[in-house]
Amino acid sequence: MSLSLILACFWFVIANILAMTPSKDSHWRSAYLLIAVGIPIVGFVTAQHGPWLGLLVLAGGCSVLRWPVVYFVRWLRRGAGRVKGPAE
Repeated sequence: MSLSLILACFWFVIANILAMTPSKDSHWRSAYLLIAVGIPIVGFVTAQHGPWLGLLVLAGGCSVLRWPVVYFVRWLRRGAGRVKGPAE
């Protein structure tokens, strides 16, 4: 197993351990840390194993961190409704 996949598996284990611990801020601080560490790991996996495995690791990370993804999609939809065209 390559280093990038070992790091991705380690990231998933740490994410699950952090999810089981109590938190006063509903785990948002942990989510920000996991996102900051996870993005380079996804890039590393993609560089070593190609885009398909990189997308698979990204999908796994999105399933673990589903609420930040949901809020990001809501933010994008809300922002897309406010965009004015060049004719206005």
